[in-house]
Amino acid sequence: MTAPSQNAADLGPIDVWLFDLDNTLYPTTSGIFAQVDALIVGYVMRLLDLELEVARALKKRYVVEHGSTLRALMDRHGVEPIEFMAEVHRVDLTAVNPSPALGAALEALPGRKLVFTNASSDHAERVLARLGVAGHFEDIFDIVAADFVPKPRPAAYDALVARHDIDPRRTVFLEDMARNLVPAAALGMTTVWVAHDGEWGRAGAEDGDIHHVAEDLVTWLQWAGNGHAACR
Repeated sequence: MTAPSQNAADLGPIDVWLFDLDNTLYPTTSGIFAQVDALIVGYVMRLLDLELEVARALKKRYVVEHGSTLRALMDRHGVEPIEFMAEVHRVDLTAVNPSPALGAALEALPGRKLVFTNASSDHAERVLARLGVAGHFEDIFDIVAADFVPKPRPAAYDALVARHDIDPRRTVFLEDMARNLVPAAALGMTTVWVAHDGEWGRAGAEDGDIHHVAEDLVTWLQWAGNGHAACR
């Protein structure tokens, strides 16, 4: 892993800034993803009539084996994805506060900005609205747009690139789950791990596919935006 260099121009010419949503555009301390996780475990418990700890362990295994719990439930149990997403995204977003600093940092980035998420566009829109940054993003490429193929499956990245006519070599991808950066790096994207100490976030962080580490998203974006502004 490498920290940002002293010169943001080292990022090269960038046309697209690609952002994961949950635990990337807002901090993990908000507890939003913990709410989603609990709702998913509850769904698995009811669907399969399992005890809590068994459902938690199964959810963890499904994410590792299938990329997401939803994909596993679709493949193995015939779950209707729209119903599932409506259930597990019933979260309280009051802990996500407006972030004028994030909005200003996004504004300073030249080029297109997109959200790339395994969640639904409805959930993403609610989060972006709470942050006050929805107007900075051209589009949301959600799990529905990916035909329910989740990150880190390469097909999801290929679909995104085709849908939005992206040149991966001129794209920066920011993501809190290190393993989701692996396919992006393989395509030629510049990868940025929005670091945290959670088990899911760190998995794959030592695989050599991380070009930059952002300990704080806004600070890193300010560094990147200032460097590119100086080169315009």
